[in-house]
Parts: sequence; C-alpha cells; structure tokens
Amino acid sequence: MTALACDIGGTNIKLGLVAQGRVLQSTSLPSGSDRPLRERLTPLAEACEALCRQAHTTPSACAGIAVGFPALVDRQRGRILTEHGKYCDGPAVDLPAWARQRWNIPLALENDASLALIGEWRNGAGRGCDNLVMITLGTGIGTAVILEGRVLRGRHGQAGNLGGHLVVNFDGRAGPGTVAGSVESESSSLALPEIARSLPGFPDSRLTQIPRLDYEAVFRLAAENDAGAVALRQRTLAVWSALVISLIHAFDPERILVGGGIMRSADVIVPVLAQAARSAYTPWGQVTVAAGELGDNAALLGAEWLLQERFE
Repeated sequence: MTALACDIGGTNIKLGLVAQGRVLQSTSLPSGSDRPLRERLTPLAEACEALCRQAHTTPSACAGIAVGFPALVDRQRGRILTEHGKYCDGPAVDLPAWARQRWNIPLALENDASLALIGEWRNGAGRGCDNLVMITLGTGIGTAVILEGRVLRGRHGQAGNLGGHLVVNFDGRAGPGTVAGSVESESSSLALPEIARSLPGFPDSRLTQIPRLDYEAVFRLAAENDAGAVALRQRTLAVWSALVISLIHAFDPERILVGGGIMRSADVIVPVLAQAARSAYTPWGQVTVAAGELGDNAALLGAEWLLQERFE
C-alpha cells in the first residue's frame, strides 16, 4: 500500500508518502503549535497534496493517512484526549472527519511515541523483537511499549505512554504539565534552563553564554570539559538511567530503544543507559539498549502498519 504519514510535533510537522517500508517523499512545515490545531489543518492538507504531486499521485489514491500526535489519544474514535499548551483545541478536532471530507480516505491516529516505536519495530532497530520499550528524549520525555507483538495502549489510552511522568525524585522540582520529581521535570529540554541555573557551578560555566540552552550545547561543552556542562550531563544521565530501570521493571522488555534529537550524542548516552539496564532485576538475562535507527522517519515508517491494524 501507499500511505500518507503525518508526525505532528511541537516545533515541526513532518509529512511523508510511504510504501513497502520506504519513505518515497517527505517534507516538513513549522508546527505553529501555539495556535489552534484547526487552523493548521489547511496548510497541512496543502503540504500533503504538494507532496503527492511530486510523486505523481494524489492523497485520494492513498490507502489512508496515519497521524502521530504528542498527546494521549483514543485510536478507536480517532480523537485526541489530552489538552495542553500546544494545539489547545486538539480534543475538539475530528481528524477522521477532516480526512474523509478533504480526500475521502481513512485516518488512523496514534500517540507520536507509539507511532515512532511501531516504525522502529517494523523497519528499524526493533526488527525481530516483539517486546520493546522506546524512550524519546526531547522537549518532553515520551515512552511507548510493545509487548508480545501488541502495542500497549490500555483502557484509557495511556498505558506505556507516561514514562516521562514517572517520579524519580520524591523531593524534586515541579514542572509544567507534570508532577514534581518526574523524569520530565528533572530532565526534559523544556526544564533544562531552570535545572542548569540551580547547579552550583553554573555561573562559571560557558553554558551561561548560550542564548537558548539545549542538550546539544550541554553535550558539546561537556566533551570540552566545561565543569558546569559535565555536572549537568552527569545529572541528566542519572535521571534517564533511573527511567530505564523503572521501565524494565514495569514492562519486562527485551530491548529498549532511545530516540529523539538528543541522540546525536548516542555515543555517550547509550553506554550509560546500557549500564543502567544491567543493574535492573532481570534474572532471565540482560535487556539490550540501542539507539533508534530511523531518526525523523521513525513515525512516518509506522504509518503502513498502523493503517493495516486499524482498518484491515
């Protein structure tokens, strides 16, 4: 089948035309996530149509469109369940009705981390393994789970997706949209500037010269032995290590995949998280930790499988 794929993020919306495990064409547009989702549907549709023209086809000729969204979702009804600071009207938008009215094709909706995991499972670093957990490190911390070849979703659409809300510091900081001491409030990119300012060595660090502090700068300066960056990197890796151990104990995976833009520093991150996995209680053997292989295409390459599961 040929499918449209849409990965709606907080910064960019990635679009792809996929078939037989390959991205045939892809593009992206700014998310405009500070505005209502309904306002973004027309430019999104126009970008999909332009993408199809490049491949000499139309959206109506596709088997459907798979959409990954950064929130909890009800995949049966194709509705967004949770409202947060981005795309504030998400729960009120009927995406399947939009796809039917625009192109007369079905739409399958999935949590963005779960769709990325599906892509890695079928076409990337998760091939050959049916018990997987994925962690996506970015503005927030996303997680997704596949157990015995089935995507874990749960009665309320949140099973496996709330790893970023697991508490790793009972006396920890509060964060926007999450509980105090959670993985997100202790280590997400969104919380990073506040965390950095709280560290004793920060005033003397070159991190103070970064206009928009992110993990690329932290790992780059840590590699140059900036003391403040080294301390921040060490603290962050400890938080992510605690998350890995908790996910192993909760879901019993055989493999943990780690993705997100931060994984440009995979050579530093993966060995530390692999060491953490070895300290988990797994009397049957060892959980392996690997970087995702598909990068920004992971969610796009989950589209075919998601449409088959949902409609066939």
